Amino acid sequence: MAILKCKPVFQERLWGGRKLETSFGYDIPDGNIGECWGISAHPNGMSVIEGGPFTGQTLADLWKERRELFGTYTLDEFPLLIKVLDAADDLSVQVHPNDEEAMRLEDERYGKTECWYVVEAEEGAELILGHSAETKQQLADKIEHGEWDELLRRQPVKAGDFVFVPSGTIHAIGKGIVILETQQSSDTTYRVYDFDRTDNAGNTRELHLNQAIEVTTVPDRPALVTPTSKDVSGGTVQTLVETEEFNVYRMNVRDGFQVQSLDRFRLISVLEGAGTLDGIPLQKGNHVVVTVSEEPLQVVGAMEWIVSDRVTV
Repeated sequence: MAILKCKPVFQERLWGGRKLETSFGYDIPDGNIGECWGISAHPNGMSVIEGGPFTGQTLADLWKERRELFGTYTLDEFPLLIKVLDAADDLSVQVHPNDEEAMRLEDERYGKTECWYVVEAEEGAELILGHSAETKQQLADKIEHGEWDELLRRQPVKAGDFVFVPSGTIHAIGKGIVILETQQSSDTTYRVYDFDRTDNAGNTRELHLNQAIEVTTVPDRPALVTPTSKDVSGGTVQTLVETEEFNVYRMNVRDGFQVQSLDRFRLISVLEGAGTLDGIPLQKGNHVVVTVSEEPLQVVGAMEWIVSDRVTV
């Protein structure tokens, strides 16, 4: 058993801000830093292990060379990606393909189903989630004519909300929201609308309308989830979602909590608090991979976690 602490990778984004520094205490670069890739084996933001026997190795290399650490998976590529996003401005309206579409359109192994746990939300913050079109032609027409207020569905959010976003769902994270995102390991995004913004050079960002219309689910089917909670010794476990792509849980843990043994890896992101897991120090903003374990792992301290895994395939 090993606990792999991952070094965060930071990504500058047009819509990013500085809350990854002020809220999470990360030492981030100058600029509009919109994303922390906390656990990633994707080449666009690769995790490197800090501390322990695997220091300096990448998560992708360990997945390839030490598969026994993770479980009996036949997947060629590590399946999940964990991010923290700081939306100082609205993100673009976008949609992602499913696995079959990602392979056919981009020759990529994974599409992108994702979910969001809202860490912070300013008053009045809202998301775009879903659309009103009944047919692909109606979707294309409304996009062509810029009928965004009629097409796009908006919903307010607050800290503690959880949102499941299957592939094919048109969506956008709104200004003033910080989220912890659990997603498939994909960086494929089809941009539908970007509010006519320009970068520092006066250029608009590329849209991907043909691909977006092709992969969007029509008519829209809202993905409703009903989280459930249970009290356990030393804490509370809230099941947020369990799907083919991932299982996601929110855990409040304190002295005496045990992370039970499991035949597959788990990903843990610390949202609040500090303590140790099997003697490994953890604090807010840390992201770790817990490898296959035969014995329970002991918690000391008090922390709030988002935990995810994927059933072996």
